[in-house]
Amino acid sequence: RVGGLEAYCGSRCRERCAKAGFQDRCIKYCGICCRECKCVPSGTFGNKHQCPCYRDMLSSKGKPKCP
Repeated sequence: RVGGLEAYCGSRCRERCAKAGFQDRCIKYCGICCRECKCVPSGTFGNKHQCPCYRDMLSSKGKPKCP
C-alpha cells in the first residue's frame, strides 16, 4: 500500500502546486504533509478544511507547513 500512497501524494501534490511560484519547494512540503496526513486538499489553493491534519501542521517557526 505504500506505493499507492506515494502515487496518490505525487499526483495530488503536482495538482496542488501547479500554480506555485516555487514548484519544487511546494511539491516537497506537500509530499511531507501528504505522507503524514494521507490527504491533500483539492484545488491549487485553500480548501484546507477538507484535510484538518494538513491544515494544522506547522513548521518549526510556527507557520503553516503545508502548501
